[in-house]
Amino acid sequence: MKPAPEDSIMSVTRPTVSDLRRRIDAAAGRKKADLLIRGGRIVDVFSGHLRQADIAIDRDRIVGLGHYDATEVIDVSGRFVSPGFMDGHVHVESSMVTPPQYARATTPHGTTAVVTDPHEIANVIGSKGIQWLIRSAAKNPLRLFAMIPSCVPATSMETSGANLSESELEALIDEPWVLGIGEMMNFPAVVSGVSRILRKLTVSHGKRIDGHAPHLSGKGLNAYVAAGITSDHECTTLAEAQEKLASGMVIMIREGSSAKNLTDLIPLVNQENSRRFILVSDDRHPHDLVHEGHMDDILRKAVRLGLDPITAIRMATSNPAEYFGLHDMGGIAPGYRADLVVLEDLENFGVEWVIHGGRPVVKNRIVQESAFQLKSPPLANSVHVPKIQSDDLLMAAVSERVRVIELVPDQIVTDGSVESISVVNGFAQPEPERDILKIIVAERHHGSGRIGKGFVRGFGLKEGAIGSSVSHDSHNIIVVGTNDVDMALAVNEISRMRGGLVATAHGRICGALPLPLAGLLSDRSVEEVDEKLTTIQTETNRMGSELKSPFMVLSFMALPVIPRLKITDRGLVDVVAFQTIDVFV
Repeated sequence: MKPAPEDSIMSVTRPTVSDLRRRIDAAAGRKKADLLIRGGRIVDVFSGHLRQADIAIDRDRIVGLGHYDATEVIDVSGRFVSPGFMDGHVHVESSMVTPPQYARATTPHGTTAVVTDPHEIANVIGSKGIQWLIRSAAKNPLRLFAMIPSCVPATSMETSGANLSESELEALIDEPWVLGIGEMMNFPAVVSGVSRILRKLTVSHGKRIDGHAPHLSGKGLNAYVAAGITSDHECTTLAEAQEKLASGMVIMIREGSSAKNLTDLIPLVNQENSRRFILVSDDRHPHDLVHEGHMDDILRKAVRLGLDPITAIRMATSNPAEYFGLHDMGGIAPGYRADLVVLEDLENFGVEWVIHGGRPVVKNRIVQESAFQLKSPPLANSVHVPKIQSDDLLMAAVSERVRVIELVPDQIVTDGSVESISVVNGFAQPEPERDILKIIVAERHHGSGRIGKGFVRGFGLKEGAIGSSVSHDSHNIIVVGTNDVDMALAVNEISRMRGGLVATAHGRICGALPLPLAGLLSDRSVEEVDEKLTTIQTETNRMGSELKSPFMVLSFMALPVIPRLKITDRGLVDVVAFQTIDVFV
């Protein structure tokens, strides 16, 4: 088999006349194809049926189905051949590994393309971060497409490292790897008609605009959709998804490491409306990627919940391709990109082969390491926090009653309550025995020394503190803990590491995961990151927390566009009222 031409994930090029002639000759049988996938049952996402046929591939394209001669043959008799899986909404940075390592982690699970919204790295270093992410991903067997972040920063109630204006969006929108405008999180500003936000929506140039509007309904939802926003991945209830579906939105059903909506939303999918749904991960931590999988894991769960397997596969192949206008992806037909996955069955979705751009990158379950180019360009330090002392975290008690952020299991939404609090020497104290812990956010981009302080319940720590420079979406340093000494130590250690995750107790470091690239990503392999993350999470569990992914949960406590109470470097935020509020009542 001749090697296919270099297929950078950034290139979406038009074929030459020579390319077309070669493709036509192979399709007509006048020349041998490069590769034949023989004996499999094709998952035909167009008809909704299975069909027995061989698949002929020339260079990076499927040229025909049926009997063909080829230079190389792969026999997959008794197996199922599906289009490669596509994640229609993900933040690659949430994997905490570089794009090449992310590709190496997801490809063995049948993922051949993802649509990322790089607003994590954009909030830290702006458009340079987006370009870095795309350059890092090039020449690896995972097609990385981007939605340009619409909300950097997400709100004015937090401090980010960059601010993406409409002119910067305009400069990027026509890039071939850009599919549209990323999730519009500032839905109150859209509904209110704020000019600064609306200008960003006008630069889509006919490409998609993804939504993000938890709990929005009625006339507010009508206004949001009328602005040209066409999808939503924040539905958590059947009623919410039904209303948004009826409003014309494409519903992205999310099943990630933290937010899990599959069980609640799958009952809404039926034969008549299934084309309006897309399966997405949004966020997946290294442990889940290594041990559970990616889109294959979501497909397994969907089928176990009763969804027809071909319908489920459509929701991870042709549906996202059609939604984003990727007309030569997501199906198995002449002229389509030769991105295929060979499956053991349509229940467990065990992956045996992955073909990307006409080349095997997973062969008999073994990753072809030579297909990956794992080096990424360097990045400058982005963590700038003055060293803090425990006294910097004291909270002078205005009263003995405080507003407390309340975690909601398996969701990134939170609730809130008003609780009495212990006061010692005029300062409010965390009460681990009641699971009321202190939570702080330290601004890390500009060295301002600003610290937002509050209280949270649901982490369950009995001692120590945990902290992270991953805190959506502005990624300041966030720490939750039982005492100020360990919390201050956590902030200072994260700063020393140039970003990362840390657990502290009794004045010492109990575990750490350095993330020196933008304070978001490791420069190590996904396996090494998983090992360190597992160690630090085990230590966190030893300290009393029963959360499966405590650092993932912690990372969403500073996101002031997800109801109800959140905290940023500027203080406690009432997301429903969309304003900062006092901690003390």
